[in-house]
Amino acid sequence: MFWGFAAFAALMAALCYGVLGTEAFNSAVARDLQMITDLLPRIAAAQVVAGLAWFMLPRDRLSRMLKKTGGRRGLAMATVAGIITPGGPMAAFPFTVIIANAGADRGVLVAYLASWALLGMQRIIVWDLPFMGAEFSTLRFLISLPMPIVAGMIARRLPFSVSLEKITSGESLRQ
Repeated sequence: MFWGFAAFAALMAALCYGVLGTEAFNSAVARDLQMITDLLPRIAAAQVVAGLAWFMLPRDRLSRMLKKTGGRRGLAMATVAGIITPGGPMAAFPFTVIIANAGADRGVLVAYLASWALLGMQRIIVWDLPFMGAEFSTLRFLISLPMPIVAGMIARRLPFSVSLEKITSGESLRQ
């Protein structure tokens, strides 16, 4: 995936240079370097916070709560968990596997991942607010807030089963 993005970036750089010339290319590179300089400290801090918070979360207790909680309450809890889960896919997907193996239904799993993807606080703080401002970030958050619950309710009503692989034993878990 990295090499695909790198190749695409190189292609776009070559197109910029070829179509718009040296001045536009140098200007774009200068703006990119400034953006990287501005964002790297935020990204580094966010990763440190994400790593520390991930180890501090009571994952077993949260898994038990989600397993016992059904209905809309389970979807709401999964939505809140997705909002507060720091980090990227290396934090969210292992947690999803934990709660799936603990018995959470597919609606909870979908609500959690949708919430993490749409509403994650780390993403809002690091990306939305600096680029789009507080007004847009608040608007986007409020409009997106019901989406994980809706997605979870849809996932529960789909007429087919989903099979997830257990990490520890390789057995299938029927949802």
